[in-house]
Amino acid sequence: MDDRAEHGGPRVPQQRRSGAAGEPAALRFDVLGPVRARRGEQQLTTGSPQQRALLAALLLREGRTATAGELIDALWGEDPPSQALAAVRTYASRLRKALDPGVLVTESGGYAVRGLGEGALDLAVAQEFAAEADKARAAGDLGRARQTLNRALGLWDGEALAGVPGPYAEAQRVRLEEWRLGLLESRLDMDLEQGCHADAVSELTALTAAYPLRERLRELLMLALYRSGRQAEALAVYADTRRLLAEELGVDPRAGLRELQRRILQADPELAEPSAPAAEPAVVRVRPAQLPATVPDFTGRAAFVAELSEVLAAAGGDGAGGVMAVSALAGIGGVGKTTLAVHVAHRARPVFPDGQLYVDLQGAGARAAEPETVLGAFLRALGTAESAIPDSLEERAALYRSLLDGRRILVLLDNARDAAQVRPLLPGTEGCAALVTSRVRMVDLAGAHLVDLDVMSPDEALSLFTRIVGEERVASEREAALDVVAACGFLPLAIRIAASRLASRRTWTVSVLAAKLADERRRLDELQAGDLAVKATFELGYGALEPAQARAFRLLGLADGPDISLRAAAAVLDLPPEEAEDLLESLVDTSLLESAAPGRYRYHDLVRLYARACAERDEQAAGEREVAMSRLLDFYLATATGVYAIERPGERVLDHLSRGDYPGLTFRDRGQALDWLFTEASGLLAAVQQTGTAGMLRRAADLLLAAVDLGESGISSRQYVLAATAVVAAAQRTRDPYAEGRARLMHSHILGVSGQFAESDREAGAALTLGLAAQDPVVCAQAPNQQGIIALYTGRHDEAEQHLTKALAAFRADRNTPGEASALCNLSRVHLATGRTESAVSLARQGVTIYERDDTGMALRLANGKYALGLALTSAGEITPALRALTDALGMFQDARQQLWHGMTLFRLAELHLADHGPARAAACAEQALAVLHGIGGDWRRANVLTALGRGLHGVGQLDRARVCWQEALSVFETLRSPEAADVRALLATAPVG
Repeated sequence: MDDRAEHGGPRVPQQRRSGAAGEPAALRFDVLGPVRARRGEQQLTTGSPQQRALLAALLLREGRTATAGELIDALWGEDPPSQALAAVRTYASRLRKALDPGVLVTESGGYAVRGLGEGALDLAVAQEFAAEADKARAAGDLGRARQTLNRALGLWDGEALAGVPGPYAEAQRVRLEEWRLGLLESRLDMDLEQGCHADAVSELTALTAAYPLRERLRELLMLALYRSGRQAEALAVYADTRRLLAEELGVDPRAGLRELQRRILQADPELAEPSAPAAEPAVVRVRPAQLPATVPDFTGRAAFVAELSEVLAAAGGDGAGGVMAVSALAGIGGVGKTTLAVHVAHRARPVFPDGQLYVDLQGAGARAAEPETVLGAFLRALGTAESAIPDSLEERAALYRSLLDGRRILVLLDNARDAAQVRPLLPGTEGCAALVTSRVRMVDLAGAHLVDLDVMSPDEALSLFTRIVGEERVASEREAALDVVAACGFLPLAIRIAASRLASRRTWTVSVLAAKLADERRRLDELQAGDLAVKATFELGYGALEPAQARAFRLLGLADGPDISLRAAAAVLDLPPEEAEDLLESLVDTSLLESAAPGRYRYHDLVRLYARACAERDEQAAGEREVAMSRLLDFYLATATGVYAIERPGERVLDHLSRGDYPGLTFRDRGQALDWLFTEASGLLAAVQQTGTAGMLRRAADLLLAAVDLGESGISSRQYVLAATAVVAAAQRTRDPYAEGRARLMHSHILGVSGQFAESDREAGAALTLGLAAQDPVVCAQAPNQQGIIALYTGRHDEAEQHLTKALAAFRADRNTPGEASALCNLSRVHLATGRTESAVSLARQGVTIYERDDTGMALRLANGKYALGLALTSAGEITPALRALTDALGMFQDARQQLWHGMTLFRLAELHLADHGPARAAACAEQALAVLHGIGGDWRRANVLTALGRGLHGVGQLDRARVCWQEALSVFETLRSPEAADVRALLATAPVG
């Protein structure tokens, strides 16, 4: 009964369309797993294993009749029972009753399944998906092909025809599994073609362990490792494969595998890059179109437009010898650099058909955009998967230039600070071009075509004014209009603001506007150079504001951060959210404020500087600026404290946090709370960082403590550290040991998270000294707890136990039961490290009991307890409860968005599977841990994961790759002088060489 279709899958019954209105629920059958029949959501009884075998045999015959003899052979082979024919008839009769009429029919002494609806058999659906994927791949549509193959593979529910007896079912099982593996290899091959090599390593590691003799999987793993920068491991896979094939089959690797090894050894440049890089779920290379809209009333600048257009056309043309061009526009703020650059860029779009990138580099502000951040955004816009974006500036710049190679893309770098900021963002190949705008002339930008943009000529200025206001209104008051543009200093931004005001006020005449501008009290001196000329244009809009609008404009400019939420802005203004929103939207209408997204607002960097200058100049009430920032800090502190309480209910720290005068937000659930915290991270930490007055320092330090998840998750660690060090410096200036101690404590914690153990230990010691001086119960308990953790990590177990015992006493003295549980769990790990397994389990269980008793439920702290308990139980050989504890912890850490501990729990699961003699599962978990911990956690943690990965690989026979992992781990441990180095040396010394 060979029922194989031409495209590789078994042939199945032809199916008709069903599901018309009024029809009963259609029958559905599954064979890619247990054999099942369903009518809608109702599962039908399919009887005994032999009865299901009969159903499966009929389903796989594509509607053709199977004789009774063929069915007997299918169910029992060469040794059927004496009543086999009667049994077949009984099975058929029972199935006919369970199924719809006319589905199982009797014909010529045999049986057949007919008239199935479209999509009735999961195998048929899988075949359709596979055929669709083949067509998409042939058409070059790899993204859709991958997606469709994933849908096909997702139809499997374990082993095909699971539990079905008989020789026919066994043959079909083998065939279906071979087909599934072929589909999987095709999808993995396309993963690598599209540059998703880093994500594929974990899956391929598990597959090669499960199917060690399947050479195509080994070949794909070698390529994925090589493209992930793991060349030694890739070569080790080949060595492992060659040895295994020789031992098991007595053959050499096939030619394709040998050729791949040769190319890796020669560092073949064509091998390093995927043939068709694209990010999920892109179908083709992403074509970015990021240019802002050009203004419809663009006026003048004809000579500059022609000059820049000529340069760009030469760079983007098809002729030989084209070079990458850089044109840098310089001029004072408000002179129209961005407007001109965007206009020229839009005109040049046909010359750059592969796309246009744009970024505001915020060079005029206090915190210009970092090149590595911009490159990350550009790489994502070009279709690079998040997991494939490197960490360092140099690697990002190199990948960026590689992605632009062979493409014609225009890059508009707006508002640059200096040449150093721009250089990493420039394309590196012919056919591309960059337009740069800046307040400074970039004479040190090699090869750049420099353009100095001056103010408009009187005719151009008047033309711009007329296009906005209208010819009819200007024609009768030409002299007044000339007075207006002259008062604006012929600066385009100032002219646009003035004209827009006039256009929106139909009762004004041009003379009215000219008279207003003639009053020097309402504008800055036009004759001054630089920023004063820019501020003069802003004065036009600011001077026309109502008092409440002006106050809002001034105070909101005080807050750092890329933008501000409506509720945070309401706190700054001390207004109900509804009134604050009305004010903010009115400022948006005046173009003095931008609406970044619904409920979020931002200033252009120059407008922010101007708003702050106005606040310094115009605020009448004493200390109003400080009071406004104090309210913002109170809002962030109160809301972050609420998030902390949801994440860590019952935590005594909550009683020791400062209470401000301004309330925060409340949340309906944990997800909403975490959404707020991570969305507000930049603004919240910026508020901490700019706090410098004695009256706010303690609240700033407490905000660091309440928002610890931002640093611990790894997402905002860098900004968190900057904020903590800013509070430390300010506290030292004001001699505030309370604030300094808490800031150093949190700094120590994040340093430990990032693997900087020596620095973390020093900060924790300094924090403890300050905490004792300030009699701060939080620092006096948490600092020795942190010291104990660091001592544990660095192998100083006696010190660790001393510190943690001290922390335990301090937590108990403060009646901090969650803190007590934390210290107990940490002590459990010390006992575990010193061979006291029984007491380690006991201590961890005490900690978990406290968490559960205090009704912390699914809170983050309980995850920490489950983590410690899982480690202790693993060491005690209690694998099943250990697996349950670690799996619980993994889910909790994922829900809490704690990427570091998500990765570390995967690592601990790898260790558990090693202890349970499951090396393949261990290797898969370790690979997942490496992916999750990419860029966070530090080298020490990565080396521990590599050690576990090596042990898993060694267990599945991949000896050479295991040695490569151990050698890399040993290098890290030796550099860090970690005691783990001795264990890895022992592994390398005792492991056989492949």
